[in-house]
Amino acid sequence: MGLAERRKTLGYSQEKLAGLLGVDRTTVGRWESGRIEPQPPQRRGLAIALEVSLQDLDALLTELRATGQQSSDHPSAGDPDEMIRREFLRILTVSGALTALPVDGAEALTDGVLRGMPADFERMNSHLWQVYQLARSKGSVYPVIRDQLTTLNEALAVSRGSSRLLLSAAADLFQMAGEVAFDGNRYTDAAASYSLAASVSKDAGAYDLWACALVRHAYVDMSEQRYRQAAQMLGAAERLAGRGDSDLSTRHWVASVQAEAYAGLGDLTACERALDQAEKVRDLTADSTNGGWLRFDGTRLAEERGARYVQLGRLDLAEATLKTALAQTALASGQSYRRRGAVLTSLAAIGAKRRDPDQVLAYGREAVSLARASASGYVARRLQALCDEFGPLSRDHRVAELGAEIATLSTP
Repeated sequence: MGLAERRKTLGYSQEKLAGLLGVDRTTVGRWESGRIEPQPPQRRGLAIALEVSLQDLDALLTELRATGQQSSDHPSAGDPDEMIRREFLRILTVSGALTALPVDGAEALTDGVLRGMPADFERMNSHLWQVYQLARSKGSVYPVIRDQLTTLNEALAVSRGSSRLLLSAAADLFQMAGEVAFDGNRYTDAAASYSLAASVSKDAGAYDLWACALVRHAYVDMSEQRYRQAAQMLGAAERLAGRGDSDLSTRHWVASVQAEAYAGLGDLTACERALDQAEKVRDLTADSTNGGWLRFDGTRLAEERGARYVQLGRLDLAEATLKTALAQTALASGQSYRRRGAVLTSLAAIGAKRRDPDQVLAYGREAVSLARASASGYVARRLQALCDEFGPLSRDHRVAELGAEIATLSTP
């Protein structure tokens, strides 16, 4: 029996199943045809909706793969994101050849084509990061990012002397595209965007930008609990940041994310050492961030430290730290839904570890509301991981209802 047959057996239309899972009807159709697979955070909700175990769901997906149909890791030739990446790589190859040509030859090839101004791209990118940061739904920013990448491709195709500045602008945009994909739990697209950002940053000689691309790539590894691989990636980022601008906060952000990897490895000493290094960001000037691809200013360190203590099982240290962070992320202060949702989920996780259903419900319900309001796949993924902590609490009907709500959250 395939996915479609199981859905029909339960009397669901594609529209009904899509509504239960918070995805588009076409997504269900693509699952059933084998063109894409549900992401790991989506599988739990799909298994619940189809009334099968995760093992049975995996068997159904394996059967679809065996038919030879296309997987989501291999986009079709018409996939717009893949086309942008291919065109970008083609332009890098051509522009490299142009720089090797005599001036007259290069000008002949680019005659009549408008040249892009690097400063304009830098200003536009800075504006896009501000829009991204304020947007409740991060995916809403992506069409603008795509348009900007297309325009930048055209400029790179004809650039010569200013290519390094344009490459930096491109690396910046690919990091932003990766952030949108990561927030939507599209890990393959996120990793591809971060890898491209790192490669282009290298060509631009932009060490801080390069290090930040590696940090973001490490988050993909950690989202799949590959902490050792993340630690290796962050070690490389640390070395790159050491060659960058000492007035920027890059190396302190690297340390903050290293703390998460060390917590995942169960190393409290290394985790706290990294957090202490991250705290030194407070010694820098107000110009240590750019509000775009580098935004680490230490304001989130309380919630980061609290979340790390939860990872390590040090609930005594975690709760007080997280409550301080929660006050700092009050919605009245204009902080992001995603950030507050993450803190609430960590506090709910403490309740789950203590077998305290009231604490789980108090914080978990608010986090669910924020995940719905923001359509954040990141918060939804954190909440779905919380369900794994419920254990015996799942016998409490209120906690079971919360788990059912979490299972229907959208993880696009």
